[in-house]
Amino acid sequence: MEQRRWGARQRRPLLSVFLALFLWVCAVSAQLRYSISEELNEGTFIGNLAKDLGTDPASIKQRGFRIMSSSNERLFKVNENDGALYTNSKIDREEVCKESNACLINIKTVLDNPLEVHYISVEILDLNDHTPTFPGKTKRLEISESALPGATFQLQNAYDPDGGLNSVQQYKISQNDHFRLEVKDRGRDGKTPILQLQRQLDRESKRVHKLVLTAIDGGTPPKTGLVEILIEVLDVNDNMPVFTKDTYSATLQENAPVGTTVIQVNATDSDSGANGEVVYSFGSDVKDKIRQLFKMDSFTGEIIVTGNVDFEEQDSYDIDIQASDKGNIPLKTDKSVIIKIIDMNDNSPEIEVTSLSRAVSEDSRPGTTVALVSVIDLDSGLNGKIISHVSEESPFVLTASMQDNLFAVVTKAHLDREKKSAYDITIIAKDSGDPALTSKQIISIFVSDINDNSPEFLSSPYTFYISENNKPGDSMFSVKASDCDEGENAVIYYHILRNNKENAHTSFLNVNSETGEILALKSFDFETVKSFHFQVAATDGGSPPLSSNVTVNVFILDQNDNTPVILYPVSSNGSAEGVEEIPRNIKAGDLVTKVRAYDADIGYNGWLLFSLGQVTDHSIFSLDRYTGQIRTLRSLTETDEAEHRLLILVKDNGNVSLSATATVTVKLVEPKEAFAASDVKSAAKLDQEEDNVTFYLIITLGSVSLLFVISIIVLIAMQCSKSTEYTSKYLQDTNYDGTLCHSIQYRSGDKRYMLVGPRMSIGSTIVPGSQANTLVLPDRRHTSGEKGPVEGQEVGNGTDGGLHLCRYGDERGTSESIMAAPSGNRSIGRRPCR
Repeated sequence: MEQRRWGARQRRPLLSVFLALFLWVCAVSAQLRYSISEELNEGTFIGNLAKDLGTDPASIKQRGFRIMSSSNERLFKVNENDGALYTNSKIDREEVCKESNACLINIKTVLDNPLEVHYISVEILDLNDHTPTFPGKTKRLEISESALPGATFQLQNAYDPDGGLNSVQQYKISQNDHFRLEVKDRGRDGKTPILQLQRQLDRESKRVHKLVLTAIDGGTPPKTGLVEILIEVLDVNDNMPVFTKDTYSATLQENAPVGTTVIQVNATDSDSGANGEVVYSFGSDVKDKIRQLFKMDSFTGEIIVTGNVDFEEQDSYDIDIQASDKGNIPLKTDKSVIIKIIDMNDNSPEIEVTSLSRAVSEDSRPGTTVALVSVIDLDSGLNGKIISHVSEESPFVLTASMQDNLFAVVTKAHLDREKKSAYDITIIAKDSGDPALTSKQIISIFVSDINDNSPEFLSSPYTFYISENNKPGDSMFSVKASDCDEGENAVIYYHILRNNKENAHTSFLNVNSETGEILALKSFDFETVKSFHFQVAATDGGSPPLSSNVTVNVFILDQNDNTPVILYPVSSNGSAEGVEEIPRNIKAGDLVTKVRAYDADIGYNGWLLFSLGQVTDHSIFSLDRYTGQIRTLRSLTETDEAEHRLLILVKDNGNVSLSATATVTVKLVEPKEAFAASDVKSAAKLDQEEDNVTFYLIITLGSVSLLFVISIIVLIAMQCSKSTEYTSKYLQDTNYDGTLCHSIQYRSGDKRYMLVGPRMSIGSTIVPGSQANTLVLPDRRHTSGEKGPVEGQEVGNGTDGGLHLCRYGDERGTSESIMAAPSGNRSIGRRPCR
């Protein structure tokens, strides 16, 4: 038959050959067979499928090596790492294969990429683990003494669940003078012991014969079962019923309704009276299953349906029947009735998806296999012939394979995920019965995306504001990008683009590659850096990956983290203490002194307010809370104490205020003494100031000269090593006169600008503790009550290359600044105060 089929295929057109070869590439099948004994422990090794199939063991896990779902799946398991097949539980052959002689368990294994289907047969070898048993310990027989030699009496079979040679192979009867044992082989129903009379019985000599029937199986060593046979010799009813036919057979449609008569048998007895009346019954060996499906009318001999007869469960039945008379010693005749079941189209096709690729790439070529479908019908003939197809209009088609009832779902057109990302494919299977039965199976196919979209940030650029003094390691902010792709193509990883030459702050930043959360590895200081920017790149997980960048602008917000610094008064040891001497004839409202302070913070955090903490006499002095000026409230009298101690509290306006204190001791002296002390103090201060300024200017000019010499040497070396056309860019401006100028700006309640330059005012002093590079201008105040100009007023000029002194004032006081005017730079001219 296979040769004829192959010959027919050879005669098909060349296109069919190519189609067959293509389908074999899509689904490769192989057949393996193993043999194992029953009752093996769970996890017993059966065989290495990867090795026996010639598959690389290293790739089977990636290819999803597995056993397809079926009723036999629970019996075995496969190791997806090495392809070894093991038992999943103890296998009882008698439970799995019932009464079958050969116990074969078929399983299907599948490998993906490329798709392979392998059919594995595991033969369960029987063990002789059961002993033959009889239905009872004693069997009673009644035999008439008129029974002639040669008469046979069927005995009950011994039941042995084992199969093959391990089932009952022979029977033995105990030694006796009247009977011998015959064994009838009934094929699938096993061997039946038959007792044959060899010598006529004499009831008067012996009424009861006791025999022992032994059933022996074919195991090694063999096992036996015993039953005692008690034969009671009856008197005279010497004619047995005789059936009218030698054989009885009938056909019956499956699913026949209960009460249907299958066949009627007939037997006659030549005896008269009760000895000639015949009754019918099933044989003693008829199984309970048959008794549930059929019954026999004892008077009419009809066999009637009592249960659901299913062709797929069993296609024929061989039933033993018995005809017995009603004599005192009934005579019985045995016969067999064969009932053949006719198949009806009562089973719909069963669609099983043996392998399914849940996702198919949108760039897949037409003809790509996405699923393997197995379609079976338990019916036979035309009732089991199946026609399958895909129902709706879709870019998929169902094609047959070389394997019977195995179909492949393949693409027939290009897929476009942007138009449709998923398909629900309905597979329809229809048999050829009358009427035809139909089954449907829906499989879902998802179209997977290719990596054709770059990540996109939710905002571009990002702008964040963070407070200074942040805790190192804490999250500051996060960036977020999205990708229109799916799966790995949409997984986004973040990293910072680092370029130390452009932005050194990126070395103190770190980004969580998965969440985009950005951490600061150090604490930022607003007074050091106020803003910076950097770039973050988002890269997807596609192959090849796509990426995009975004600029992140970071602004540092000031916190109140700097305590006010007292600039005046400052004693020689650095403490904020000072002594002021005033004449006793000072008038009300005259300026005694001014407390100067600054705060490195800005805004409210750097806005300083002055207040009197402690004072000897509140009626004499007042303190301006904005300018720090100490003035008299009234004229002094002779009764006032000669010395007054004022504790000044300087506090900023932060949420949590920071403060500093200064102590001013005011001594009241006679007018002449006050002027003399003031002259001596001013002269000493000016001398010290000039000495310090001269020393630091010498150091500064020396350093600059050394750097200048080094620069000249480098320029000469570069001039020698390069052509003359590039030397001009190293020459200085012709108008540059070499004047050095350096300034530092301090911000506080009253703004002050300090400068270290080549020429200084004689009245300038060096602030102690300021690293000798900050100049504080002397307080050149107007007379009592004069506020000074509201707009900037130029007090000095810098036409000689020296300094400009500008004084600013408002209702709260005055502030001063110095501006440098480089000498020789005539293009600047006279610079107004700003």
